[in-house]
Amino acid sequence: MEIEQLSPNDPRLTETLALIQRAFAEHDGRIDPPSSMHRLTPEDIGHAARNGHLWVIGAPPVACVLLSRKPGVLHLSKLAVHPAHRGEGHARRLIDHAVDLAQALGLRAVELQTRVELTDNHTAFEAMGFRKVAETAHPGYDRATSITMQKGV
Repeated sequence: MEIEQLSPNDPRLTETLALIQRAFAEHDGRIDPPSSMHRLTPEDIGHAARNGHLWVIGAPPVACVLLSRKPGVLHLSKLAVHPAHRGEGHARRLIDHAVDLAQALGLRAVELQTRVELTDNHTAFEAMGFRKVAETAHPGYDRATSITMQKGV
């Protein structure tokens, strides 16, 4: 299965949102505050595709990632793999593709955020070359809720 960039009006935006919701549903009750995926709409995903990139693998999508350019880095968000397709290398392929894009754009790193509670994700991202660079708190929280990780290109 190839990595494909979806356009802002692609009819598969709804399927992509469903993938994100399915993949992130297991975090319900584990993370605080709840995931922003509960507020996402297909229009939000289309907006993200218009202002950055939306990559998917498969039809219907079995993996996806949203990408946006920030100063010096390519930011990855909503990296999702369908539970039935985990362990097949899709996340690594999407991340490697993002590294290639960041290099082509002359950026210094790819970046993502993961929740403090999701220690399995921390381990997986570290195995792919990411390192923790910051901790942040969602508005209204007096403790770190997210970890920012970067991988140099």
